[in-house]
Amino acid sequence: MASPGPKTMPLTGGATQKKAVVFEANGGKELRLSGETGIWIFVVGDLAVFTLFFILIMLGQREETAAFATSRAMLNVGAGVLNTLFLLTGSWFVAMGVERYRSGHLAKARRDLDFAILCGLAFIANKCSEWASKISAGLSPATDNFFMYFFIITGIHLFHVILGVGVLLYMRALTKHDSVSSLDVLKLESGGLFWHLVDLLWIVLFALFYLL
Repeated sequence: MASPGPKTMPLTGGATQKKAVVFEANGGKELRLSGETGIWIFVVGDLAVFTLFFILIMLGQREETAAFATSRAMLNVGAGVLNTLFLLTGSWFVAMGVERYRSGHLAKARRDLDFAILCGLAFIANKCSEWASKISAGLSPATDNFFMYFFIITGIHLFHVILGVGVLLYMRALTKHDSVSSLDVLKLESGGLFWHLVDLLWIVLFALFYLL
């Protein structure tokens, strides 16, 4: 008999109930997707919006190949690589932190999130430094279509990173509780999913702006 589709299950651990997507596997064992249902809806919606941004960049690349190549040569690939490393490293620490929290190692989870926060702050500092160098060189969104997309879309992504650092700080605060609760696990998983989304979006933007 085919397994039934996904359903939502309330998870308790405090005064508030949250819902997670649960699948019933063979043998009746329930498998749960990480995070709350709401974060998955947000992730899908955000991916849809950024997919439109990606399409705009690729259309611009096709229609203004020479102009985009000239403008792309003005970017610092090293800065882009460094930011990619910051986010990938941050994602690794977030994943480790969530897993250690699940296992009850609260102090280690908090330490991992500390490192993830530092990676996020390093990304923000490096991106602002990159922008400052471009602006001081006379480049702006008004320069051409490439830099219009570059400043606007990476600016929107930078806002995601800043928001992500705030989420990580909240996750870190949860690790100060005396014990592990299913509700807090769900919150940490949701925060981790958001951070991984930020990482994924940057990897695509890095390829489109710096490498094509």
